[in-house]
Amino acid sequence: MSHHIALGVDIGGTGIKAAPVNLKTGEFAADRYRVLTPQPATPDSVGKAVAQVVAKFEPTKKTPIGITFPGVIQHSVVRFAPNMDPSWVGVNIDDVMRDYIGREVHTINDADAAGFGEYLYGAAHGRDGVVFLATLGTGIGTALIVDGEVMPNTELGHLIVDGLDAEEYSAESARERHGLDWDQWAKHLQKYFSEIERLLWPDLIIVGGGVSKAHDMFLPKLTLRTPIVPAELLNGAGIVGAAAGAAHAKERADAAKKKASAKSSKGASKKF
Repeated sequence: MSHHIALGVDIGGTGIKAAPVNLKTGEFAADRYRVLTPQPATPDSVGKAVAQVVAKFEPTKKTPIGITFPGVIQHSVVRFAPNMDPSWVGVNIDDVMRDYIGREVHTINDADAAGFGEYLYGAAHGRDGVVFLATLGTGIGTALIVDGEVMPNTELGHLIVDGLDAEEYSAESARERHGLDWDQWAKHLQKYFSEIERLLWPDLIIVGGGVSKAHDMFLPKLTLRTPIVPAELLNGAGIVGAAAGAAHAKERADAAKKKASAKSSKGASKKF
């Protein structure tokens, strides 16, 4: 793989997908490869499955590898993983992936990865300021990007709106669960995104998830002061964001090492 390529892996509750990503364009450099998420989705079983999809592309040792995870990751430790096996909680996911893949990786929350991908290559490309992304699916995943930096692990899908968790009526799954038509669902989205505006004052709101393909059925019904647009990367956002996040992390680490080395050399030269 060339130095413009990074590998992205997207761990989901039902499938684990991977593809090499062209960091210049944000496009896949090869067809996506997918395997079923093992059940139960324990650290060991998922680690083996991720190693399998990574091996499919035979990345070089210098190729950055980014991995999304559907849960809260704090300093590499999984704190919350509602759609995975409970045994993940308290586990260092970087250690697990390193053991199975045999090299360093960069892990990131799945919604954060999607938001970063949209910022770099999708609906928020070239936008500074505060960008808020909400993926509307079984629940509501959220990402907050401020001047190009991801604020990790925002769980703003769980805001309390009308006394209830926002996911209860604003997630895409709520339409079927409560028998809502598009107009009725849009009223709940209006309340949710109005609350987001009140709290964050974003410069742009992006709506992702599978339902974003039908954005013309509900986005025009919303009245907000903030521009609100559908996501552009769709199901590829997690892979793209994970790959780009890994490359970004590698650049930072390399820069830090270079700075430390220069400082050490400067300090040594003063002794003579």
